[in-house]
Amino acid sequence: MPSSDIVSIEPATGAVIWRGQCGDADREITMARGAWAEWAARPLAVRIETLRRFVNVIRHRGDLPADLIARETGKPLWEARIEVEAVLNGVERTISAYSERTAQRRFDGAMTARQALRHKPHGVLGVLGPFSSPAEIPCGHIMPALLAGNAVVFKPSEKTPAVGSLIVESCHAAGVPEGVIRFLAGGEPEGQALATHPGLDGLLFAGSARVGRALHRQFAERPDRILALELGGNNPLVVWDTPDVVPAAVIAVQSAFLSSGQRCTAARRLIVHDGAHQPLIDAIRTLIERIIVDHPLAKPQPFMGPVIDNAAADQVQEAFLDLIVKGGRPITQLARRDPARPFLTPALIDVTGIGPRPDEEIFGPVLQVMRVPDFDAAIAEANNTRFGLCAALIGGSPSLYDRFWANVRAGVINWNRPTNTVPANAPLGGIGLSGNHRPGGYYAADSCAYPVASSEADQPRAAIGIGLEDES
Repeated sequence: MPSSDIVSIEPATGAVIWRGQCGDADREITMARGAWAEWAARPLAVRIETLRRFVNVIRHRGDLPADLIARETGKPLWEARIEVEAVLNGVERTISAYSERTAQRRFDGAMTARQALRHKPHGVLGVLGPFSSPAEIPCGHIMPALLAGNAVVFKPSEKTPAVGSLIVESCHAAGVPEGVIRFLAGGEPEGQALATHPGLDGLLFAGSARVGRALHRQFAERPDRILALELGGNNPLVVWDTPDVVPAAVIAVQSAFLSSGQRCTAARRLIVHDGAHQPLIDAIRTLIERIIVDHPLAKPQPFMGPVIDNAAADQVQEAFLDLIVKGGRPITQLARRDPARPFLTPALIDVTGIGPRPDEEIFGPVLQVMRVPDFDAAIAEANNTRFGLCAALIGGSPSLYDRFWANVRAGVINWNRPTNTVPANAPLGGIGLSGNHRPGGYYAADSCAYPVASSEADQPRAAIGIGLEDES
């Protein structure tokens, strides 16, 4: 196989589902730069209708997009279908967000002047997408960028190029000019070439904190470029004073193990009241023992599929073993039933006795239990992280939630809902190592256009009333 080839492997079976040549960032950016001005000059209504045709193109493809997402990522088909619906529904939200966040406004000024606020596109934006949600998250950047009048060069994760290719093909089929959205296949070298290219006006990235920090350093001397980072989290889920442990256990399982734990919003740390925690732990363990882990298209439908590949499974296993070596007590083991394939069972491990605890995002189905003596300690433990993406409280009174909300550091704070529940019309972003204060979701429009303030009058009128000598 030539070294310039990129191959996508179905994690559940090992079968090749996509093969292509690594792209040339310089070529793709050159094509995008030549096309974006004409696209930006089109009326907003034309761009809106083009994005709506994208929705029709995806719908007319039937179950193919969801099937491809399921097979390429390993997530169950039911979950892949939810992702496709999120992409489709996201187009109308993008249009609403553009109108709200970057609307044109006019105000009356003095001396019959007018004041105006408008927004302009940046030019050519790069989008680097993750494998965990290979359609929803990239489209959450691509659609606002296109609507604002930018051209886009999209490099999907090297682990999910087939889904990325389908997105770009569908945009072209909907009428987005071929030069306006470009597909760049490749791995880390192509991503670096895109991010550092002098013809790029900005970069929209969702992925790991490690890569995000590297990009931030690369952009440190380029304040003229927009950089929007949506990174991961070591997210806390606090369960406190809940009278019914079964719903709390269900929320904990949903928070930690959806997408096999491969969500930036997944719960990584379960913080519980020491001495009152055992019924909850027993309920979670009972649910874990019932979870079906199988091929994404299997019947009965699984709750979890494999993680993305064997290397990822190895990393999760190593992190789990490291917790045990440091003193963690497994409650349910992280098992790998087939060493040739990346299927992992959900793991629950008590790490209360570990100190200091590793503050890392274990990107897989591992939930760490931490027992604390009181609610002040629970808040302190929730904040005991460099990250700050999501946090949730299960149980408690409204006043306890108010206290939790006021003191916990995170960009998404939920009550009696999973950590990975984010309203569709809300921003998604965090603090600390979870981002650079440019959230995505509904606020993605902010990163795709810059504001221009104007003072305007039909005729020039001016006078200097002070500081001039009398006329002779």
